[in-house]
Amino acid sequence: MRTYKKRTNRKRTRKIGGVGKVNVLGKPLKPCNLSKVTGYYRDGFCSTGNNDAGTHVVCAIVDDDFLQYMLKEDNDLIRPKDNFPGLVAGDHWCVCALRWMQAYSAGKAPRVVLDSTDMRALKYIPRKILFQYSHKL
Repeated sequence: MRTYKKRTNRKRTRKIGGVGKVNVLGKPLKPCNLSKVTGYYRDGFCSTGNNDAGTHVVCAIVDDDFLQYMLKEDNDLIRPKDNFPGLVAGDHWCVCALRWMQAYSAGKAPRVVLDSTDMRALKYIPRKILFQYSHKL
């Protein structure tokens, strides 16, 4: 006779923000920006989830070259719209890993804050490249 474990009805919960998340250095994820609230969940952290098709996991310090390049690629990060504040050079912002790689390939990648870049960025960006673009705080 087989015995079965009773199934419990546990709710699955999503961890909000950086809580429980790990950065590319293997340490707890730190916020990228809390004044212009960034991140897929708009909580300041470059964390991602199943609904984040863009994988907003790279904490970039945007510069004019990157902003102009993204504008040329039909990704306007400069002009405010809806709940988006618009960016200026020097802002810290969670960008899509593949968009960052696209900018890298074009020679327009901005510096990154490794403490605030989610470990999942390494699925899309080679560690060596990402660390070459590290901004020392």
